[in-house]
Amino acid sequence: IIRRDDSRSKLLMEINDLRKAGLKATTARLRIRDILQQGGAPHLSAEEIYRRLVAAGEEVGLATVYRVLTQFENAGLVTRHNFSSDHSVFEIGSRKHHDHMVCAETGRVIEFSSEEIERLQRDIAYEQANMWSVPPAAQHRQVRSAAAACFDDVSADCTSASAFQGSWRTN
Repeated sequence: IIRRDDSRSKLLMEINDLRKAGLKATTARLRIRDILQQGGAPHLSAEEIYRRLVAAGEEVGLATVYRVLTQFENAGLVTRHNFSSDHSVFEIGSRKHHDHMVCAETGRVIEFSSEEIERLQRDIAYEQANMWSVPPAAQHRQVRSAAAACFDDVSADCTSASAFQGSWRTN
């Protein structure tokens, strides 16, 4: 049970977060942020967010959703990912750093964290900074490997021997 005070407190925090990012707290921005913060799929396309808004009875256009997501991205409130060539997905910002494994056939995304990968990235970045006298600004890498039915999910529709690609960025 959510108490009224809890809902009001949450709304005030969301309004404050938008203001800190330099954005007015409009109804569209608050509703889109709510959808991104809800449980379930952490990576949502603009179209999926739009569908959820319409299903909830909100009167908002797809162009507004794209505009708000771009504003959120510029303000650092969301991260845009291009796991496939045909569309972007967004996830709420300020979560713990993580990487993504993506099934190239089904588009299924699995998040993971690895202290060993992070340590190796720091070591390599330090070596490169010493060699070039300039620290790297960002790192990006993609890895392809054999699929095991979408990461051991036998109900998945993944049959390609090279269906998975790993992709991670560090800033």
